[in-house]
Amino acid sequence: MTRPASPATALGLAGLTLLALLVQTSVLGTLGGLGPHGVVPDLVLVVVVGVGLVRGARDGLVTGFAAGLLVDLAPPADHVAGRWALALMAAGHLAGRLDVPGRIGPLVAGAAGAACGFVAVTVVALTGLVLGDDAWSVGDLLPVVLLVTLLDGLAAAVLVPAAGRASRAWRRRRDRGGEPARALAGVRP
Repeated sequence: MTRPASPATALGLAGLTLLALLVQTSVLGTLGGLGPHGVVPDLVLVVVVGVGLVRGARDGLVTGFAAGLLVDLAPPADHVAGRWALALMAAGHLAGRLDVPGRIGPLVAGAAGAACGFVAVTVVALTGLVLGDDAWSVGDLLPVVLLVTLLDGLAAAVLVPAAGRASRAWRRRRDRGGEPARALAGVRP
């Protein structure tokens, strides 16, 4: 069991989640995405998966709830609020239940991202069907779920290990008394 997140860690995770949401909605969303429904990698999910893998099920669940509420309320939200919060809570908890010893490599991160992406988009799709959201037909759901699973797995395989390397560089630099921002930028004193 991990210790509770410090205020600085919580603030950093909140900033990272907000940045992921902004990039996902404003940058990736304007590119058009893939397939007939404009599917893009879910960067917010990747953040939640990374938190779950590194910090455990409790922090993954809490981060998933907060991130899901952001997704639910961010424009152009066209669904009942709470669906993404539920989906990302499930994904964060699932990622946290995976007991990954040591550093998280691309294979583990990609598999966790794909599995959690599948769970999250399935929860959103099923809650939409239960709540009568007629934006998607059942026939449209399967290809979208498969494409989202693939994209989320690929994004997690790249971004989660990269975030881990950046975090370790930040901590090493901080522990040596240097400026963490220089370590992330690769600038040597």
